Amino acid sequence: MKGRIALSAALGVVVIGVVSANADQGMDGGPNGPRNGPSASSEDSAQDGRPTGNAGRSADTVTFGGDGAFRVGTDIRPGTYRTTGNPGRRCHWERAEDASGSLESALAGGSVGGTGYVTVEATDKVFTSSGCARWRAVPGAAQGHLVTSMDGDGGMFRVGTDVAPGTYRSTGNAPGSCSWERTEDATHEPGSVLAEDDVTGTAVVTIRATDAYFTTTGCGDWKKTD
Repeated sequence: MKGRIALSAALGVVVIGVVSANADQGMDGGPNGPRNGPSASSEDSAQDGRPTGNAGRSADTVTFGGDGAFRVGTDIRPGTYRTTGNPGRRCHWERAEDASGSLESALAGGSVGGTGYVTVEATDKVFTSSGCARWRAVPGAAQGHLVTSMDGDGGMFRVGTDVAPGTYRSTGNAPGSCSWERTEDATHEPGSVLAEDDVTGTAVVTIRATDAYFTTTGCGDWKKTD
């Protein structure tokens, strides 16, 4: 697999069957490596698996649990969601065009270690999550504490919010262990990938200001060089 981080494999792993839409994994912690991971979102009092029910509140306050099949537009709103503090890539998710449970209905899917972002489109019908920490919607223009180093196994970093653009270097990567990806959005569809690679030894990558996300899996820590 040429750096395609967990997409095709996860489509066969995600459980789309009946799971409780109200199960909760508890409050999410910091991402892998709290020194370098994306900063945590603010708390929210919304009930798991349901919109806030208050038309005056914006979608960025929506939060729901990490286990269940959620109907888009009924149980959850379209938008970009973030989950963090997921150990060992045991968090699996899938966007689907219907509730048939067939592989053909899957639009995108993945496995998350550390922090993950997923954009649920208005045209999606079902979003399924298994073994994940709580999901929280993120605002379109969120601002965070920009870091210049990253946990090499921290998952997804939002460019301009979690991590600063620039050139980064990671060293000491064992064969087959380190994969990275630059994407233009969080849909996880093949067309969103800008660049990707599997790395042995030393890796160097330039994250552009126009990139939306940078994903790193199994790598040594990344440090900004310029």
